[in-house]
Amino acid sequence: MSNSQRSVLFARLVSDGLQVSDGALAIEGDRITFAGNRDDFNAWDEASNYTEYPVPEDSLLIPGLIDIHCHGAAGGDFSSPDHDGVTRAVEFLHRSGTTTVIASLVSSDPTQMLQACEILAEFAEAGLLAGIHAEGPFLSPERCGAQYPGYLTDPDPQFVDELVMAARGQLRTMTFAPELEETDELIEALVSHGIVPAVGHTAATSAQTRQALEQAREELESAGVDGFTERPIVTHLFNAMPPLHHRDPGPVAAALELAANDNAILELIADGVHLADDTVRMVFALVGAKNIALVSDSMAATGLADGQYILGPAAVQVSNGQAMLNNGTTLAGSTATLLQVLRQTVASGVPLVRAVVSATKVPAELIGLADEAGRLHQGFVADLLVLDPELELRQVWRNGQPVD
Repeated sequence: MSNSQRSVLFARLVSDGLQVSDGALAIEGDRITFAGNRDDFNAWDEASNYTEYPVPEDSLLIPGLIDIHCHGAAGGDFSSPDHDGVTRAVEFLHRSGTTTVIASLVSSDPTQMLQACEILAEFAEAGLLAGIHAEGPFLSPERCGAQYPGYLTDPDPQFVDELVMAARGQLRTMTFAPELEETDELIEALVSHGIVPAVGHTAATSAQTRQALEQAREELESAGVDGFTERPIVTHLFNAMPPLHHRDPGPVAAALELAANDNAILELIADGVHLADDTVRMVFALVGAKNIALVSDSMAATGLADGQYILGPAAVQVSNGQAMLNNGTTLAGSTATLLQVLRQTVASGVPLVRAVVSATKVPAELIGLADEAGRLHQGFVADLLVLDPELELRQVWRNGQPVD
């Protein structure tokens, strides 16, 4: 389809918490020009200029998925990238329905992190990635998860400056543990660079977590940058942090309370491995879809068979689709795509219209794309998925073009 062509798809639309059962979605170039009821489209004076692009009658259309926490796929590891590996990963993710990808780094040798930022920035500048997420190195050794403890350090604003320079303005989010020294200065530095602070891999108390999230919220609000989120992130809630205990509530309690009051966004790896379905459903019930970002946390094995892989400096064994460090007890990311996470979320009992919000609109807001992506809406980029009734993928459109 050339950019000059105008196409319309007729199917059920699910976007922005709403559903249109007899919908129409019109596309011209890389933009959506109409999204709504089919009768309203037919009454539109421009309708005759559009050619129907046929999809099966039982299809549904949702916005392209947006993954803000993804370490790789198809053998490509974003933390130790080469151009071929990143290309394979990005093409696989786009074909799998994740039309907008933030590339996540794990903590590694500082030089390696800087080199990774330089390579990933090229892909972001080409429009193939939407930016970079640094998961570390300012993390808790107690709650390092699959992160290598030897590379974890206390906050260092100078290293943040170096990462920002290497990433050429493409560093979007950074995960840190709020109990470490100089956290206040770190939050100020991140926001001053336009980077969204994210709390995670932490052994913090509830009070320390609350203080960091509230400071981040205030700093983001006062920054007042157009399209920039005013809410900090909690990186993969429950994972790599102490469990909620009634006498020692830890980070989970503070995160849930702030999110319930619209003051934080909670990442959930709802892949059926990292979290029980009941846990996922509970968090949606407590804080609402608008305060949740579904993420994949996928790594290099995503889309490939069981075997040995890497996650930054760590060796990972994948068995039955589960990625573990070679100790056999520590999860090392997931092998799920974000569409698989969405399906699992719906299977857990979360209504589809709500789950879609958390995989599209919310992450778009977090990375400054609130007026560009994450919704089937006039003027937005034409990123969309054509799904069957079981939410299996039929087709991906990205920038107004069907993806092979």
